[in-house]
Amino acid sequence: MKYAFIRKFSSQYRVEKLCSVLKVSRSGYYKWLKHKPSRQEKRRNKLKKRIQHHFYAFKKRDGSPKIAAKLRQEGWVVSTRTVSRLMKEMSLRSVVVKKHKATTNSKHNHPVYENVLNRNFKVLAPNQVWVSDITYIQTQQGWVYLASVMDLFSRKIVGWAAGDRITKELALRAFDMACERRKPPAGLIHHSDRGSQYASTEYRQRIKEMKMVGSMSRKGNCYDNACIESFHSVLKKELIYQTKFKTRLQAYDALYKYIELEYNLIRLHSTLGYLPPHRFEKEYHKQLQAS
Repeated sequence: MKYAFIRKFSSQYRVEKLCSVLKVSRSGYYKWLKHKPSRQEKRRNKLKKRIQHHFYAFKKRDGSPKIAAKLRQEGWVVSTRTVSRLMKEMSLRSVVVKKHKATTNSKHNHPVYENVLNRNFKVLAPNQVWVSDITYIQTQQGWVYLASVMDLFSRKIVGWAAGDRITKELALRAFDMACERRKPPAGLIHHSDRGSQYASTEYRQRIKEMKMVGSMSRKGNCYDNACIESFHSVLKKELIYQTKFKTRLQAYDALYKYIELEYNLIRLHSTLGYLPPHRFEKEYHKQLQAS
């Protein structure tokens, strides 16, 4: 590292002075200059460049497991441990999770569904189970609320809606988008928490109209809806906590780009064998046609 620093600034300062300041010998520096990197060193340098590429390409969000998976998809034979060590050497650290704020209100008199899903998060095909939830985004204009619908098979966000009020209409807009896009079959399980938006007469009527099976988490048990909660946690970690939104419109635009262009299409998901949700579904349909 010291020798590289000297080479970088040798056109501005005398080598003798730089070596003196950094406490290295001139002979050692010139020997380093003449040194030809070995095959292993060349590979290591190329690997570090690819690690940097993937780290910055996805806005510093990915840690060593996902970057290692991307490298292996490119044909590199490399362990997650090696990637982690090289990232540490280059001071590359992925962003971290922060605080939590309650959203949906389960203190109401609406009827609720039984927990039909019962944490059976392993789904064999698309459009068998959808999970829904609402989260929040802070802007300088005030709160923005996001209602999301996820297909549990691929973890793909199939419907979403954002607005400045946490209402049943917001949840219904996300639900309607999912129905319009996916044309779900009868019998699909729709799971949510016990929030008043999802327990409202209008929302339950829409589930009935679509011939779905309603399911709700047990009271005060967020683990019953862990997958969609996990998505909102990732959304906050990778986007919300890294961005200061001046207006709600800025937040709406960022949410569209993140959900539709990054999360669904690009972001690798460990549960899906390090594939993005869209590609995971594509591979499923390809296998279905081949069989």
